[in-house]
Amino acid sequence: MYLTTEKKQEIFSTSGHAKSATDTGSAESQIALFTYRISHLTEHLKVHKHDYGTQLGLLKLVGKRRRLLNYLLKKDITRYRAILAALGLRK
Repeated sequence: MYLTTEKKQEIFSTSGHAKSATDTGSAESQIALFTYRISHLTEHLKVHKHDYGTQLGLLKLVGKRRRLLNYLLKKDITRYRAILAALGLRK
């Protein structure tokens, strides 16, 4: 599988906003994981243009990430801005 446990640990630790090494449930950690998965699926779809199942999964992931970002925007604007800057996302 493309996403091993070690890779997930690396994503959570390098997102820069995890409270601890085992913090996998915070919004920042989830957004970082979704961003990695979205970039992976985007690269896959560049090669396999007619993979509509993957395309549907990608759109669902983008929606999940958007909802988490909206949650952070309402709860804590500084955390929202920090995660956008850390991951290079635009809004």
